[in-house]
Amino acid sequence: MHTLSESSLRKVLIALAIYITSLMAANTLGIKLMPFLFGSHLSVGVFMFPVVFLMTDVIGEVYGKKVAKYFVYAGILSTALFILYNVISIAAPWSPDGLWAKGAYEQIFGVSLRFAIASLIAYAVGEYQDVLSFFFFRQKLGEKSGFWLRSFLSNVWSQFFDTVLFMTIALYGVYPNEVLLSTILTWWAFKVAAGLLYTPLAYLGIKLLKGKDHAG
Repeated sequence: MHTLSESSLRKVLIALAIYITSLMAANTLGIKLMPFLFGSHLSVGVFMFPVVFLMTDVIGEVYGKKVAKYFVYAGILSTALFILYNVISIAAPWSPDGLWAKGAYEQIFGVSLRFAIASLIAYAVGEYQDVLSFFFFRQKLGEKSGFWLRSFLSNVWSQFFDTVLFMTIALYGVYPNEVLLSTILTWWAFKVAAGLLYTPLAYLGIKLLKGKDHAG
């Protein structure tokens, strides 16, 4: 990995901001389920997680495996810090003037804490697998195989780990088992499909990150 120019560093930091924001949004908003086809269900997190997984592919394609791993480490740190803040906030005593919000606050953010823990475990495993598999396919298939193919194959593999771990830890006991299984299978398939739909944006991201002064 070469030293980044000021312009490249600025682009990486913007990409990191998008990456962390998408991860935190999925952790906090993902409890909401939407009805889907054939009586199945989807978490609203399906709109954010493809951005998370595609971003490391884009960063890895432009700046290499080392920088992609830094993104994963940043995500793990931010999720762990969110869990800490969540625990402190829930444990802190309530002012009498704020008790009107206590029930809803603790219900929502108590579940968000479980979501964050589930996300930390699933994210660490899934993103690690995503980076490894992306560069595995890059080595085996060659760069001429196309970014979209390497990204698609790595997403199919990594999203399976992420979805099974996250949904099981976050939602087991919250919803009936048949709903949970339906959500896991549907969410996995939809996230992979969403990743394909987001691929043109990934190519745009690669173009913007490379630019004329790309040093990586």
